[in-house]
Amino acid sequence: MKNYFLEISFLLFLLTFSSLKAQTYARNGMVVSDNKLASDAGVQILKRGGNAIDATVATAFALAVTHPAAGNIGGGGFLVYLPENGQATTIDFREKAPLASSPTMFLDENGKLVPGSNHDSIKAIGVPGTVAGMFLAHKKYGKLPWSDLLSPAIQLAKTGFPLTWALYNEGNYHYTNNSTEFLKNYFIKDDGSMTSFGEVWKQPELAKTLEWIAKKGQDGFYKGKIASQIDAFMKANGGLITTQDLAKYQAVERAPIHGTFNGYDIYSMPPPSSGGVTMTAMLNFIEQANAEEIPFNSTAYTHLMIEAMRRGYADRAEYLGDPDFNLEMPLNLLTSKDHAIARFKNFDKNKASVSDSTSFGHPYDGENTTHFSVVDREGNAVSVTYTLEQSYGSGLGDPELGFIFNNEMGDFNAVPGETKSNGQIGTDPNLIAPEKRMLSSMNPTIVAKDGQPVLVMGSPGGRTIINTVFQAVLNTILYDMPVDESIEAMKIHHQWLPDVTYYERNKMSPDTVRALEAMGHEMIPVGQLGRLMGIQFFPKDGVYFGASDSSSPDGAAVGY
Repeated sequence: MKNYFLEISFLLFLLTFSSLKAQTYARNGMVVSDNKLASDAGVQILKRGGNAIDATVATAFALAVTHPAAGNIGGGGFLVYLPENGQATTIDFREKAPLASSPTMFLDENGKLVPGSNHDSIKAIGVPGTVAGMFLAHKKYGKLPWSDLLSPAIQLAKTGFPLTWALYNEGNYHYTNNSTEFLKNYFIKDDGSMTSFGEVWKQPELAKTLEWIAKKGQDGFYKGKIASQIDAFMKANGGLITTQDLAKYQAVERAPIHGTFNGYDIYSMPPPSSGGVTMTAMLNFIEQANAEEIPFNSTAYTHLMIEAMRRGYADRAEYLGDPDFNLEMPLNLLTSKDHAIARFKNFDKNKASVSDSTSFGHPYDGENTTHFSVVDREGNAVSVTYTLEQSYGSGLGDPELGFIFNNEMGDFNAVPGETKSNGQIGTDPNLIAPEKRMLSSMNPTIVAKDGQPVLVMGSPGGRTIINTVFQAVLNTILYDMPVDESIEAMKIHHQWLPDVTYYERNKMSPDTVRALEAMGHEMIPVGQLGRLMGIQFFPKDGVYFGASDSSSPDGAAVGY
């Protein structure tokens, strides 16, 4: 007699698995983000004749409403743009240190870091860059009117949307635990109770802020009544940001980091993002090893990945920072094939290298960032990663403005000259200075072949971002994985300091773990690395294939 219980259980497993691996194909355009409503907002703009930049602006502002843990107008980030038959470029809208900041601002009278001060205080808020970044991208490359692009976000904030299970859990945590007063009240209804799962959640204050930005553009945020309100909030609570800081802020267009790997062109962010330089260096290192002959997920493969990461992150810590303050960063050297050849010479295929904290180090990002990828009918591609730093940033905000401020000052090296094996870094390129942009690990990336984008990829994950995107890119262009398999495949992370390797639990063979430990690697299991959002293009068929990481509860690829 058949075991119908087992049969039904297996069918349920298949249904669950297929839902995690949902495939989205389209011919005319696609948006993949951490929230389906935000992806829908971007696609609606594409359907109205907007291009990839227009859809990017709409998606970014919609995420500020629907994904408040990381989507934002109170943070900053990076955008990589590859136009059809055009030159790749980037927009740097990373936050800046306020004019009143200093290299020792988080130290006590004995020169010691005041615990939590650079992450969990109002002085940890950097001058936001998101509105300026979106405005610059639209001004230079958009098609539709600016106000039209903010309309979906305004409607989502004003009329509300049913609270998802993920948002309900986050909101309930802040409502019932020792969060800031702002976050305790963030998800409440007019009667003071917590909005329940499935109930409509409205954000009228944020809607008003977005309406003003829609009307006034960049100046609507950085000058006038919103800037004055931010200034007053900072003064009342001991913060540093002033109307002068806001008025002086500008996003910057920069040339991308351009690398090559196995005949593909790789475009990513230059400093103050460390993503493009570090990933390019690691891909160059992998080229020296004939990696296509090494089985995926094998001991030899994982050892090679760890050693590439170790060397890339060591260079990152020694050399990289805000290019406007570090004018002699050796970017051409670090991204060159010759540098990779020199780095590969001391690679031992049978033994782990040692990370020496007296020589190099690693500044790092927070854990909660978000990424989205966009393509349009003409083949224009955009890759955006932006952040509040930690989940829900500083947890602070003015109730009348309705958005959350970042805590990005924690990405600077807080203790000058002090580098420790636990990962604390004190190197000069990333010390705090007024108007300086803090170093980042964000790594929005576009891979092209013969001038056409074939992969648009990125991830949140703080210090793990570079390695997560690096492995996803490698999986697709070296191991021929489709984008959904590439996103779900096993990931590891090594950042030079501390000298440990994190790997996703249940995705690596115990025998491989033991073999790596025997080679001298310290292996630590974790639940998840990154939350990738990717689009793959098949030129022969003219089809886009999009995938959202199954770890993103509200994420979705939407195309048309």
